[in-house]
Amino acid sequence: MQHILDAIMDGDTSSEDFANLDLPESYRAVTVHKDEVDMFEGLATKDKDPRKSLHVEDVPLPELGPGEAYVAVMASAINYNTVWTSIFEPVSTFGFLERYGRLSPLSKRHDLPYHVVGSDLSGVVLATGPGVHLWKPGTEVVAHCLSVELEHPDGHNDTMLDPEQRIWGFETNFGGLAQIALVKANQLMPKPAHLTWEEAASPGLVNCTAYRQLVSKNGGDMKQGDNVLIWGASGGLGGFATQYALNGGATPVCVVSSEDKAEICRKMGAELIINRSEEDYRFWKDEHTQDPKEWKRFGSKIRELTGGEDIDIVFEHPGRETFGASVYVTRKGGTITTCASTSGYMHEYDNRYLWMNLKRIISSHFANYRESWEANRLIAKGKIHPTLSKTYSLDDVGMAALDVHKNLHQGKVGVLCLAPEEGLGVRDHEMRAKHLDEINRFRDL
Repeated sequence: MQHILDAIMDGDTSSEDFANLDLPESYRAVTVHKDEVDMFEGLATKDKDPRKSLHVEDVPLPELGPGEAYVAVMASAINYNTVWTSIFEPVSTFGFLERYGRLSPLSKRHDLPYHVVGSDLSGVVLATGPGVHLWKPGTEVVAHCLSVELEHPDGHNDTMLDPEQRIWGFETNFGGLAQIALVKANQLMPKPAHLTWEEAASPGLVNCTAYRQLVSKNGGDMKQGDNVLIWGASGGLGGFATQYALNGGATPVCVVSSEDKAEICRKMGAELIINRSEEDYRFWKDEHTQDPKEWKRFGSKIRELTGGEDIDIVFEHPGRETFGASVYVTRKGGTITTCASTSGYMHEYDNRYLWMNLKRIISSHFANYRESWEANRLIAKGKIHPTLSKTYSLDDVGMAALDVHKNLHQGKVGVLCLAPEEGLGVRDHEMRAKHLDEINRFRDL
């Protein structure tokens, strides 16, 4: 792998030179093992430790197929789907790989006794398969994590509706937490030239997810002046939602769990902040019963902050714990956009507040290529900024995943793969200087 890294670091290596590089028979990657899916049986979710299940080891380089590319991965990042994979919840991801393997002889490559994980990357194209014309070896890229087949008509209006839509590195193999990744060429986007490798890798999944869920017509279709309630507004997903609200002329109402996280939102430019720990909201009386009085108290706090206005769009991702309150506080005719459900998938709410007030619940899952491209374009133009807070080495990926699992992080947690140190990969120094204060402000969150 050293000769590949040398070619990338050289800066003058031509596309032809990259195309002629000898590719290794194997590469280092972060994996989970199929024979260990029961290793945490009987443990509570909070007690499951990704350091025990995530392995850093050499794996064979998979065959390159039509429409695909090898990317030398300089940096990647941790998403919650990597945590889910590592603790084998809510199901083992090997079921995804088995089903994908039955689709075609080519997809059979993904059905292995190990799963290379990771749904973000920044790096350099090494080689492309038949039918790839836009991306050349040597091109610096980032990748979004939508993998589609597009053989069915349903996917051609919105590729997220393709029946064979999958999240790369979670529902497919050969993901981005590795020295080399196998991606489809239509996952590739230009690397923002003013960012380092680790900064460029970190927005991917959460940035695109936030864009579709809040901005796109497929999600909240946010407009200027909207009041947007953002749960977990300082986190990896919520931090981008807060930026999009501010950037798009909306008013974010940021919900956080501590004063430190409230200060993060203030540094982003948000003014309306609800600290749940100070307000001590108890939306559930017990495991089975919610408390509408607490919903009402929460709604009163929102109106106090907004000058008497209700919420136009709720950016919902905690799920079970907060969903009843989210439906209640949304204005008549307003929208609740939902994804993830990190506090539980079985949502409960009082349908009278939805049905009689003509509110809408919109499900949102990652983003299509067009939405991902627009989200990355805003990063490249310096309109939206990475929220990378800490970077680990590939060997320490278990600790990085544990940080996310335990919610010990702010923003995104990065991982260096081939990059030997932080701070490398900047090509447009003039643009970086122009946005350096903002870049540092968001990195210091």
